[in-house]
Amino acid sequence: MSVTPYVSQSSPSKPSIVSRIWNAPPTFWLLLSLPAIPMLGGFLTGDYKHVLHPTGEFAARFMIISMMLTPLMMLFPKVHFIRWLMKRRRYIGVAAFAYAMLHVAAFLLKEATLPKILEEILEFKNLLGLAAVLIFLPLALTSNTLSLRALGPMWKFMQRFVYVAALAVLAHWLLVSKDMGAAILHFAPLALLELYRIGRNFKWWSFRFA
Repeated sequence: MSVTPYVSQSSPSKPSIVSRIWNAPPTFWLLLSLPAIPMLGGFLTGDYKHVLHPTGEFAARFMIISMMLTPLMMLFPKVHFIRWLMKRRRYIGVAAFAYAMLHVAAFLLKEATLPKILEEILEFKNLLGLAAVLIFLPLALTSNTLSLRALGPMWKFMQRFVYVAALAVLAHWLLVSKDMGAAILHFAPLALLELYRIGRNFKWWSFRFA
């Protein structure tokens, strides 16, 4: 007579309270909003000039991070933190738009009067920034599951316009900043990762870190 060994069918352990809190969307939104706290002080005191650049820089930073995640996933497919961020990429993109709107608000409040606003905004460097914001608008509004289902393949096509926005942001930053090195330093990693992604897609190379 054979005896079948007993195999314990233990159910997978539930995530801890700390894990559930850390992975909850409100926690991630809180993290994304932390840079805005000192900026709000500038808005409350009327010091719009000193919040103009930080708002724009964080809009660019979050845009760059959201764009870097796909090639990073291709390069480091097993890194848990990159996968964790990838699941929240739409949140990061919406945060980039939110900081861009704070940037626009700081610009409008700093200039104060309509004639001055029109005079400034019609400069080529500022038209580039305006173009980036106008491209961001529909992308941010459709960064939700309902829009993804409703738009179907068109949703992915729309999201590709972020590359046009990125070029406009880079050109705007280079033209308005006295320190061009900061813009190049921010965008260089994205450029290298996008080059890697294009090479992988066209099978020019296939290396990755397991």
